[in-house]
Amino acid sequence: MPTPRYEFYETDDRLTLSIFDKGVDPADVQIKFEPRAFSYTRGDNEVQLEPLKGQIDTEKSDYTVGKIKVEVRLAKVAAIRWGGLVGDAPDLLNTFPAVATSTAAASAGQKPFYKNWDGITNTILSDDKPLSTSDDPNAGGDAAVNKFFQEIYGNADENTKRAMMKSFVESGGTTLSTNWDEVGKSPVDVKPPQGSEWKKWAE
Repeated sequence: MPTPRYEFYETDDRLTLSIFDKGVDPADVQIKFEPRAFSYTRGDNEVQLEPLKGQIDTEKSDYTVGKIKVEVRLAKVAAIRWGGLVGDAPDLLNTFPAVATSTAAASAGQKPFYKNWDGITNTILSDDKPLSTSDDPNAGGDAAVNKFFQEIYGNADENTKRAMMKSFVESGGTTLSTNWDEVGKSPVDVKPPQGSEWKKWAE
C-alpha cells in the first residue's frame, strides 16, 4: 500500500502527527490507537507506526480530518520527549511501576501524570535493604554495583538526582550523568557500548 507523506512535532505532553492525504472523506478514514502503536488507513493509503517510542493514552488521543491533511494528536502517558516516532525505546510503564500508578489515576479523572524524576527514582531505590548471597546470587556483583549507585543518589543534591534519572531513561539505559546543566537542556542521546550498534525502526 502507498504511504502518504507525514511529519510530526512534539511537546512533553503530546505528539502531533500530520498525515498529508488530500480530499479525504472522514467516513473513509480508519484510525486505530494502541498503547505502543498507531495505524491510519484510507483506501489504499496506509501509515503504520509500531512500536511507538513511548506509550500513549488511547482514550485521550484524537484526530481531525481536513482538506489537505489529517491531524493526529497522540497523548503521551509519560511527559517526556520521544525524539522520534518509532523505535526500540524503554517503555516507562513497564520499567517504572510508579508511572503506571500515576497513569491509572489520570484515567480516573485525577491530576494527570507529569515526569517526576525524583518519584521514579524513589520507587527504584525504595528497597535499600542489603541482600545476602542467599537472597541474591549476584550479591557482591551486580547487587554491589546497584548499591554503589544508590549511595551516589542518596548523597546527591536534587539537580544531580534529576540528571541521573533523565539521562538513564532518555538514553535507553546507556548513559548515566550527574550534570543537570548538561542533560537538562535537551534529550540525552543513546550511546551503546563499544562494539555494539543501536538500531532504530525504519520510519
